[in-house]
This record gives sequence, structure tokens and C-alpha cells, in this order.
Amino acid sequence: MTITTGTTGTTAPPAVRPYESYVYAYPHKTAYRPLADRPALRSLWAAEPKDALSLYLHIPFCEVRCGFCNLFTRIGAPEELTTRYLDALDRQALAVREALGDEEPVRFAAAAFGGGTPTFLTAGELERLCDIAEKRMDADLSAVPLSVETSPSTATADRLTVLADRGTTRVSIGVQSFVDQEARAAVRPQRRADVEAALGRIRDARIPVLNIDLIYGIDGQTERSWLASLDAALAWRPEELYLYPLYVRPLTGLHRLGAAADAEAQALEDAAWDDQRLRLYAVGRDHLLAHGYEQVSMRMFRRTDAPREQEGPEDYACQTDGMIGLGCGARSYTSALHYSFDYAVDMREIRSIIDRFTATEDFSRAEVGRYVDVDEARRRHLLQSLLQAAGLPVAEYRARFGTDPGWDFPAELAEFADRGWLDASAPDGLLRLSPSGLAHSDALGPALFSPGVRAAMAAYERK
Repeated sequence: MTITTGTTGTTAPPAVRPYESYVYAYPHKTAYRPLADRPALRSLWAAEPKDALSLYLHIPFCEVRCGFCNLFTRIGAPEELTTRYLDALDRQALAVREALGDEEPVRFAAAAFGGGTPTFLTAGELERLCDIAEKRMDADLSAVPLSVETSPSTATADRLTVLADRGTTRVSIGVQSFVDQEARAAVRPQRRADVEAALGRIRDARIPVLNIDLIYGIDGQTERSWLASLDAALAWRPEELYLYPLYVRPLTGLHRLGAAADAEAQALEDAAWDDQRLRLYAVGRDHLLAHGYEQVSMRMFRRTDAPREQEGPEDYACQTDGMIGLGCGARSYTSALHYSFDYAVDMREIRSIIDRFTATEDFSRAEVGRYVDVDEARRRHLLQSLLQAAGLPVAEYRARFGTDPGWDFPAELAEFADRGWLDASAPDGLLRLSPSGLAHSDALGPALFSPGVRAAMAAYERK
């Protein structure tokens, strides 16, 4: 479509790094701060629509921590910690459901268990987790899409039986690589034989949608080894595949393992790594498109004959308003406030936050978060829509905000057009990324962050 943003430059814009930041939520959690007013959840949700909520339960435990991981999770759970955590989750669910009230119907349209690794819990604990969702929150798990994350070592038959019996429609397993030496290079101890066995158990459980996560850009990975992993995954005919570029984030295992380098050497190394990831992304994308998959976003690919009625929200589900997050790593979204508990990457800090969560008795107030004004809501809507391959219907944006994205973000959209990131052949009324734009989603997304959010993220003290 034509972007009416004023005159664009006649010279090519300077190059940008294609892998700035993986945007899975906006504003990012590092822009959150303690809320001085500690607003009551009942007041936050009083005027919010409650007829199509999303429910997310967070389990912050893993059997190991991968070298690339910066998720809010700890290794192991000693001294009945999972029991204490589920007790706290139960208390939180009671408080949140009370805050939602009964003045109007409360209905959940989708649910997800994430982490961490939810299947770190035993089969009996998974039963309790489902009971918390159903008996405390009144979510009918058998009637809505339910997605659960797992790992090769925890995808056991008894756990998968519980998930299948309780209505799980989608299981996502982090494989990352079917090549053992690549898994070791990513500090992910696993053997391909164990991965294949786990995939067999998932298929035996007859859960409708299987998603496999793979990573490209691992040290030593080649096009040949990348294609080998893709073909190994395709042998299971997964309904979905997510292809993630490797990031080395501060305070992670890979970051600690990295040797210090001078600025010039680091710049050369970064440029070579960017080239490798872009090349492997294109190889993976083209391979999946040639094998019966459609591209939903930079990361997400869906088998064209997958059962759509079993699927949950799209790749940006965690961006939607009306999100209820339970657990110390979960976020909740109202139209005016995004809130959660404290955030950390360092293991000692994570343990401390989990301990505080399990000791909490009063969950009736929001503690940490960020208020979202109209400008931020516009940025968020544009970002979450534009990063999808289907693009943004301008009429949808106009109906919500009474304006046009080209008027609200002329400089950003003009730059995207100059870089060739916008699809000039898109139908009138549709703002859509070109193939190059999708490939550069991790540079395009951060370009839409507001100055206020950027400043808050820059001032965040990593811990």
C-alpha cells in the first residue's frame, strides 16, 4: 500500500544490525517499575471487558538452564518448593478471581502454561495446576485452546496423559537442535535419541498441535547441519515450527562464557554472526515454505493443513489486552496498565523473588508495572500487527484510534519504506512487511519503542 508519511530521503539509510532485540511484549518488562500507588486489582479490572480473557500460568522451574536462556526460571525446586509455589498460586488465583467480580460474565477464551518448564511439575502437580485454572479461575480448559510448554526430559508419558485428559490442544517443545554437538555449544545438555523419544510420546498422547522450537546461529552451525535439524523436525510433521535466532543476553550462561574482545574485533565478530543468522534464517524459511508451511511471522511457521480450530491466539498472543497472568514471572495486561512481579535473570535474584512470592499472602494489588497511555497503545498495536506476516489493516487501526498509522508514525514508516521493509505490492488499506522486512523484524520492532520506554529500559539495573 502507499504510505502517506511525507517525502522520504533519496539516499539509502545507514545499515542497522538485524538482530537488535526479540520483541515478545511491549513495553518490555525492563521498563516496568514498582508502582507507588499499588492499585487494587478490583479497580484495575472494573471497567475492562471480561468476556474473552486470556489466562497464563507461569511455572518458574527447569531441570537445567540453557546457555542462551534469560527467562525467569530457576534450576530445580528443593524442599517441597513446588508445593509452596502451587499454594501461593492458589492464593493468587483466589484473589484475582475475586477482583474480577461477578457483576458481569467472566469468560476465558484461551489458556497457556509457560515457564520455565511447566512439565517440571509431576503428573499430580499438573493436575493441581489445571484445578487452579478451572476451580479457582473458572476457566473451562476443555472448551478453549490450551497451550503447554515442555522439554525433552520432562515430556513423560504420565505428564502428557494428564495434559491430554485436561484438554491441552497444543504442546510446544524446545529442541533447538537435533545435532548433539550444537546442543552442547548452546549449553543445552541433551541427546538426539532422548529428543526423538519425547516427540514420540507427544504424538502418542494425540494432542492436536505439536510445535517444535529450533535455533539458528549456534557456534559451528552450518547450512548443512541446519537443514539436518529442520528435516529431523519435519519428519514428525509438526503443525507448527518456531525458528529463533540465537541471542547472547547479559547474565546468561553463554554471555559468561564469552571471552572479552576489543571493540574492533567485537564489531567484526558481530557482523559475521549477523550474516550467518540472516543466511540461516533464509535457508530455514525457504525450506519450510517448500515443505507445506506458511509463514505467520519472522519466527512462526504453520503447516498449511494444520487444524485451525484447535489453535490459540497468534504469535503475539502475549501482547493482547485482557491477559490474566498468574505466577511470579507472569504479566497481566489491562488497557491502561501492564503489571507483574519483579524481574531478574541472575539465579540468586530469581530464587529470592520466588521465595517472596511463595510467602505472599495478599495478592489483591499490583506491585510492579507500567501505565500505558494512548501513544503507547498505538505503538503497541502497530508493532504487534506489523510483525505478523498478514500485516495491519489500516481500517482496524483507524477504528480503534480514530487516526492513521501514517500520520502517527511518519518518520518510522518512511524509514521502513526507504529500507525496503514494507511491501509496496500490498493491497490498498493493508500495511504489510516485505520479505526483507520480516527478516529484519528484530530491528524493526525496537524502532517503534517510545523515547520513554527506551529511557526506562536503559536505566534498568540488570540483576
